[in-house]
Amino acid sequence: MSTKSIDIIARGSVFAWIGLATGVALLIPLIAMQFTREVNWSGTDFLVMGCLLFGVGSAFVLVARKVPRRYRVALAVAFTAALGYVWTELAVGVFTNLGS
Repeated sequence: MSTKSIDIIARGSVFAWIGLATGVALLIPLIAMQFTREVNWSGTDFLVMGCLLFGVGSAFVLVARKVPRRYRVALAVAFTAALGYVWTELAVGVFTNLGS
């Protein structure tokens, strides 16, 4: 193993990995739709969630490149919380009526 640290966030290929992870995450509801009627996503749902997942992941990478390494965990928690909040609002509208 090299003594030089490899920083995945600094690589240009990180966006391809984000895209791959987004696609894999979207397979979960797609497969669930084949087995249950409880999951009923439309094409728009997949498009919105794909944009949300890829957008938040990409925004995290772009911001993480600008901040010191020691703040990346806190940054990841903040971006994950924001993703969870928006996802929840779009799904059920806890605090607003976006999901209704």
